[in-house]
Amino acid sequence: MHFPQSAITLNLSQFDNGIGQTFDWFSNNLDTLIFILIVTGSTIFVARLANHLMQSYLKNASDRLHVDMTTFRMFRHITVAAIYFIGLLIIIFSIPDLQNIATALLASAGLAGIIIGFAAQSTLSNIIAGLSLAIFQPFRVGDRVNIMNEYGKVTDLNLRHTVVTTWDNRRLIIPNSIISEESIINWTIEDPAIIWPIDIGISYDADIDFARKLMVEEARKHPNVMPPQKVEYNILRPGFRKKESQKTGLLDIYPALYTVDPDFRERGDIEVYVTELGDFAVNMRLLVWFKDRSVAYGSGCEIREAIKKRFDKESIEIPFPYRTIVYKKDIEMEKEASGTGGGPGEIPGQDASFRTCSPEKGINGD
Repeated sequence: MHFPQSAITLNLSQFDNGIGQTFDWFSNNLDTLIFILIVTGSTIFVARLANHLMQSYLKNASDRLHVDMTTFRMFRHITVAAIYFIGLLIIIFSIPDLQNIATALLASAGLAGIIIGFAAQSTLSNIIAGLSLAIFQPFRVGDRVNIMNEYGKVTDLNLRHTVVTTWDNRRLIIPNSIISEESIINWTIEDPAIIWPIDIGISYDADIDFARKLMVEEARKHPNVMPPQKVEYNILRPGFRKKESQKTGLLDIYPALYTVDPDFRERGDIEVYVTELGDFAVNMRLLVWFKDRSVAYGSGCEIREAIKKRFDKESIEIPFPYRTIVYKKDIEMEKEASGTGGGPGEIPGQDASFRTCSPEKGINGD
């Protein structure tokens, strides 16, 4: 394709003018560009340095000074966000054009706030919910919780979401606005000790008192079962939820003593109750004390296994379901036998008209 010489000359002239204007703008605003680069680099450096120093402080002081991790992590996230925000404001007000725009936005802050509120309502709700969780602390970093049908440990709480590491090492990331509306079972808050149930069924022929004695003996052998004791106070990691009589200031970092519920001061006892007379078994429930939820499930499985082995050794049956199958021909034969003088339930040539069946043994135990 052939271009006229005049068109090529015009394009080159416009290109040269653009380059010249760009060079002139950079020359006239070189100090502003250098200032913006310095502020941007300084902001990133200060934010990362503050984050690193606060993480190092938390790691070194959490055990020694009992620093509350939940409040500290939220404070760290807010501090880093504030540093970036201040850096952005410095850059905006260092450019005259952006300064005029920012001033106009501030002058119409009401309308801008409404627009921003509608556009970022999800983000703002997460931030507000995160601050609420950090202040009121229904759970803290390190607590073990049941939430959204999952059991796990709270490993992080920031301005947007909460991270829960589940029992199988998955990371459950929940927005703060959602988690603030969920019902949560906190196994760690105030008093971590728990009563754990272990359900076992025995046959109707077994001696209940003897079975209860064996269950208590096997539970008492386990090292994680709490010994009998009486507890008046429980030590709780510090946070904003301290008793007024124990608050000495915002820098108080020592653990707080909380009075234990009177109904649960006596702990370490092992109880066995008959909970149900079932269709084929006497269902019994063993209640044992553990120091916290983290050891309860595994220890409960080990105790259940020990009880099964002890029952086998002592000839106490843990029954499985039985079914009684009645055949129509057997009913007719029973009627004939009754009409010829046979006793109820007697069938000529057979011992009974009913056959028992179980999944393990089949019909009549075959």
